[in-house]
Amino acid sequence: MSSEAQITDSVIMIRPASFTSNPETAASNSFQAELGEADPAEVRVQAQREFAHLADALEAAGVRVFRFEDTPEPETPDALFPNNWLSTHADGVAILYPMEAPSRRTERRRDILDTLSQHHSYHCQALEDLSHYEEKARYLEGTGSLILDRVNRIAYACLSSRTHPALFHDWCERFDYEPEAFTARNEGQEIYHTNVMMCLGEHFAVICDEAIEDEQERIRVLSRLEKTGHQVISITLGQMNQFAGNMLQLKSGDGTRVIAMSDQALECLSDFQRQALESHGRIVSADIRTIETYAGGSVRCMLAENFLPR
Repeated sequence: MSSEAQITDSVIMIRPASFTSNPETAASNSFQAELGEADPAEVRVQAQREFAHLADALEAAGVRVFRFEDTPEPETPDALFPNNWLSTHADGVAILYPMEAPSRRTERRRDILDTLSQHHSYHCQALEDLSHYEEKARYLEGTGSLILDRVNRIAYACLSSRTHPALFHDWCERFDYEPEAFTARNEGQEIYHTNVMMCLGEHFAVICDEAIEDEQERIRVLSRLEKTGHQVISITLGQMNQFAGNMLQLKSGDGTRVIAMSDQALECLSDFQRQALESHGRIVSADIRTIETYAGGSVRCMLAENFLPR
């Protein structure tokens, strides 16, 4: 792969058709709650409203949002998280990823890439499909598992059942990235996706470094971030559990930097943390508490970056 810019001005979002708390993902996702007494129909409608609020906020900030409708059949309760099954790259490569939960495997849709190509002039010259690793129970869930420093060609990964160590290293070798793997825990449980504890922008990194229990690993990761010119903004475990690690830097059509996050994440930041982030871009947030509560993911999970060339 060729060198890439770190951030993009367009994203792919999927409007959910059958949103609910997915029992297949609950065991590995400590951020996810069961529906309990909540009405499933009301929860689904509210998730659709929250999806629209986020998409509208990003568009108002000048980010190009490609909205796609989820397919009603088969039911895909986590379809609004396309970043787990798809990544795109500046040399025209798109990658499809192996997913741990069987219900999530039908989220992969080549028609989305076809639409970007045929109707919006984006060029996808090669499709790399890694889904066959599901047969070996090896999973790597896109930019949920992989935090990519696209400029310095470093891939950060918090290892878990959804981020297989051997597959992660194979991915790095195949796509010319240096691997930086570590383990991290939330109340004793493996953190299921790297992007709930870490965000990497052009010149900053948000990270819940206290979740990396091994001191040598923690020092190594922080040192690498600093050596690559990133201002490290540490967040606490409590803030991570309010999705302060699940944000994404983007840019508007005129080049203005934007940092997307949820209202919950924004509200838990200290004045210092917020000011540090605002030095890197305008904060754009939306209230997506229903999605965060029942799906265990937040704003960054909802955004598949579009780096394909035009």
